[in-house]
Amino acid sequence: MIEEPVTGASDPPGSPEAHVIAIDGPAGSGKSTVARTVAARLELPYLDTGAMYRGVAFAALRRGIDPADQEPVARLAAKVELSVEDGVVTVDGVDATIEVRGPEVTRAVSSVAANPAVRSELVARQRRWVAERCGGVVEGRDIGTVVFPGARLKVFLTASHEARSDRRAKEVTDLSYDAVAADIARRDHADSTRVSDPLQAAADAVVIDTTGLAIDEVVAAVLGHLDGLPASGSAP
Repeated sequence: MIEEPVTGASDPPGSPEAHVIAIDGPAGSGKSTVARTVAARLELPYLDTGAMYRGVAFAALRRGIDPADQEPVARLAAKVELSVEDGVVTVDGVDATIEVRGPEVTRAVSSVAANPAVRSELVARQRRWVAERCGGVVEGRDIGTVVFPGARLKVFLTASHEARSDRRAKEVTDLSYDAVAADIARRDHADSTRVSDPLQAAADAVVIDTTGLAIDEVVAAVLGHLDGLPASGSAP
């Protein structure tokens, strides 16, 4: 199911933000796969902002810092060396690509993402990333509402709780479906009720319910909406 956006929003044609495709949504909605595929089809750079928050959580756990302890985690976020490029997550020179997707980091990342100072730091880094590349496909939970409210296209992906749990259960083979479903419910609650930049669709986002849709169908819908927009200036 696809809902049309209510209004349009854009930055001046010369702004990097005018060349951003923002893809948001909850865990298991398909946003990472869709965003990567859209970026590949358009030959644009791709950024997974969720991996940045996971990188900070990994760094905190590695140093023995409680992820829920806001002040030390905020200080850590300000100085940690963090790179998310081509699917590789590097934290202080360490390849943490596998570890950031592990259960320990997954349990910790909601606390890190709810930290206002951490969000402020990472939003600034995300904006620098886009400015350096003159645009790109950026996915997360607050891209269209906070990070790039002037994005050329904003997409919010969703799906039924059962569909999202089933998808994640197939990815995480060491956990039962019930455990995955409970974790998704916990993350949904944490993401949607946090004070700083809660998960929500932007008023002018295209909302796509991916339940029962193949990835190619979702990608085609996203690209179709992009084709229907007026040009935002020369391509990045």
